[in-house]
Amino acid sequence: MITKYTHGTPIDTEAVTQSFDARPIGEFPFDSRFDGGKFIFSFDMAPRDILYGLGEAPRGINKRGWVYESYCSDDPFHTETKQSLYAAHNFILLSGSRTFGIFVDFPARVRWDLGYTRQDAAEITLDGMDFDIYFIQAATPRDIVREFRAAIGQSYIPPLWAFGYQQSRWSYHNAEAVNNVIAGYDAAQIPLDCVYLDIDYMERFKDFTVDEQAFPDFSAFVREKQAQGIHLIPIIDAGVKKEDGYSVYEEGKAKGYFCKKADGADFEAGVWPGICSFPDFLNPAVRRWFGEKYKVLTDMGIDGFWNDMNEPALFYSADGIEKALEKAAALKGENLDLGKFFNLKDTFMGLSNAQADYSSIYHNIGGAQVNHQRVHNLYGASMTKAAGEYFEQAFGREKVLMFSRASYVGAHRAAGIWFGDNHSWWSHILLDLKMLPAANMCGFLYCGADLGGFNENATRDLVLRFLALGVFTPLMRNHSALGTRDQEAYRFENPEDFRDVIQVRYRLIPYLYSAFRKASEQNDMLFRPLSFDYPDDAVARECETQLMLSEECMIAPVYEQNVSGRAVYLPEDMTFVRLSGTRAEKQPLEKGWHYVPVALNEVPLFIKKGKSVPLCQPALRTRDLDGEHLEMLS
Repeated sequence: MITKYTHGTPIDTEAVTQSFDARPIGEFPFDSRFDGGKFIFSFDMAPRDILYGLGEAPRGINKRGWVYESYCSDDPFHTETKQSLYAAHNFILLSGSRTFGIFVDFPARVRWDLGYTRQDAAEITLDGMDFDIYFIQAATPRDIVREFRAAIGQSYIPPLWAFGYQQSRWSYHNAEAVNNVIAGYDAAQIPLDCVYLDIDYMERFKDFTVDEQAFPDFSAFVREKQAQGIHLIPIIDAGVKKEDGYSVYEEGKAKGYFCKKADGADFEAGVWPGICSFPDFLNPAVRRWFGEKYKVLTDMGIDGFWNDMNEPALFYSADGIEKALEKAAALKGENLDLGKFFNLKDTFMGLSNAQADYSSIYHNIGGAQVNHQRVHNLYGASMTKAAGEYFEQAFGREKVLMFSRASYVGAHRAAGIWFGDNHSWWSHILLDLKMLPAANMCGFLYCGADLGGFNENATRDLVLRFLALGVFTPLMRNHSALGTRDQEAYRFENPEDFRDVIQVRYRLIPYLYSAFRKASEQNDMLFRPLSFDYPDDAVARECETQLMLSEECMIAPVYEQNVSGRAVYLPEDMTFVRLSGTRAEKQPLEKGWHYVPVALNEVPLFIKKGKSVPLCQPALRTRDLDGEHLEMLS
């Protein structure tokens, strides 16, 4: 059962698709108060209560004991000390002494003190007075998720080929570089379906353009790659370069489609191309206009995209950089003591994603001027919905791959997400794992992290262990940053080990795709905490390194360096399977703790008693998989 509570005049976030009668906030079943323009509510927690949710967020599966913020943030350092990442997924679920879910449909900042100030209490603060809150009651945590997911609408389903292995880097800057990557994978006989084009494919970082020197006759090149079974996936950024003669900028300027400042002038800030304007995606006319711009690339044969920098990320604002440079010029020739130096340093360090800049942006919503801070968390989601709405109209459902960095509940109907600019850290294997069920709760089924890590230099064993988890994530993409070690699978010594791991993914694609579709169509989760299935098992309730996969399996990746296996807890008798290439070694194990050996070229999987998983033979492309002749693994 879902009960809706409303206060003020909420902005329509489009998160909820079902209709609910609204009750006044005075009937809300938790302690609550208004304080200084904010709404605060709280509830007590028993010692064994667990809090799930918040989608893409730092820390554990159990969110208890930390303070989080829903505020889409461009921050590449995903450490335990952070309170927010790129998304705002305002759903929590309590399991234990009571069982309930709460969705805070509010697009501004939300602070979630989940046992941080007081370990026995949760306090949630909304930075505003206009909101909807949905209180969800059901018998079990899984039932609550199903209720919530039914209310927010069916999750996006990508095309089948989007379950193939994908290779990305910042940047494959020309056609030769792309061809070299494909040739490297093919020579090593490692499966591959997608190659990504980061910002350098564009003409001077301008959206919906192609650098003709780097990619001459891009349309022919795209179709040539498709004939090879390779899909090229270009990036699209939120900022539109300010440049006379650039049609996207000229049109947006002429139609008044860019975000404004209080005085009505266009808000301008620097990103990759330098000074940019930012489409006002919260305006339906702007969404239609921007979505149709993808046609430039779909007409060339492109059938997949990733949206980036859409929190929105700001390197600096035009006003901010001018003031900083003026300050620096005024200090020229001075003896900079401790205070003056760090003040100047902080001035420049604070230019990126400055709160003062966000507060200076205004949107046109229904003809009214609305400050960006009231709707910040909708910006990236609205950009992605602009694309998704166009793709569905032009091509139908399930035809185009689309995923985004920033997101809000509701965008899950149009696209997937990736978990942003992570690091080549062993801890980020577990961070990937822990975000999967929380993202699923909020509707984002097509998701995954940058395998191997985006920032810093990866080691061979880290990439292999990351890939072994990525075998199960719907988005299986290896991505790395400019200036870091090349981490394409074929570049490491003994590339046959990478072939063994990635072939396992291709053998599992029929199963994973079927399980994914089922989860989407039944408003369910693909990945679940063990406690959802074994609520009376004390060990399962606290498990943070294993997940249930669909109805048949449990996954438990190796996440430490220099180990030959890991300890695994089985909440019931299961069959342990070591998958590698076309090999599958099975071992029945009884309920309880076990140390299981897992070589670097192996993928561990645990199958529940009485269940089976279909396997096909691997192929170099998803289009060549034989989904008819399957081997049942049990």
